[in-house]
Amino acid sequence: MTTTLITGANKGLGFEAARQLSAAGHTVYVGARNPERGQSAAAELGARFVQLDVTDDTSVAAAAEVIAADGGLDVLVNNAGIEPRKPDGGFVPAEEVTADAVRAVFETNVLGQVRMLHAFLPLLLRSDAPVVVNVSSGASLMRELANPDSPAYFYPDIAYPASKTAVNMLTVQYAKAYPGVKINAVDPGFTATDLNHHAGHQTVEEGAEILVRMARVGRAGPTGGFFEASGVIPW
Repeated sequence: MTTTLITGANKGLGFEAARQLSAAGHTVYVGARNPERGQSAAAELGARFVQLDVTDDTSVAAAAEVIAADGGLDVLVNNAGIEPRKPDGGFVPAEEVTADAVRAVFETNVLGQVRMLHAFLPLLLRSDAPVVVNVSSGASLMRELANPDSPAYFYPDIAYPASKTAVNMLTVQYAKAYPGVKINAVDPGFTATDLNHHAGHQTVEEGAEILVRMARVGRAGPTGGFFEASGVIPW
């Protein structure tokens, strides 16, 4: 039985990935900050709940202890993430972006993944087929955001794409450091979730497919790569 932990799994892509992986036979831990929402999601999915705030070292360490005591971990999906928006759903103009605001995004999207990897890699290394999936974004690709002919060129946010570019680098460097673990990044595509005020054109079922596929790569799968539904994304 494969045991999988998904962060930010009480809704959106994380919830749908948990649903699909549970259906595929995984024992899934729903990681969520809010105990009530996390427990409700886990009950709906027939999964397990673990309280987990990726911005808090103590919370992450406690979750690792719980999962270790329950038998260990095979797959980690680093899904939790935030995108700064104004109350009306609009983007924060560049002139209003502050260091504190960028720091808050990096705290979840980048340092959160580092915390998770630091805490859970010792557990993953005990698995026969350890896998890590880091959720990134097509907005991480500088060549697209810098190209006036690309649809991504018109994406205005500062902090979110910078954080996802950092996630890509984490993926490359951790994959080199841990060759026995399959560590990859994925781009779910523009999916309708709370993150983007449901502006995305994909369903969560479509967006979660690549998370699920890469979570199931096993021992023979790739590592140190970036993937979308249609295949490999060149770094």
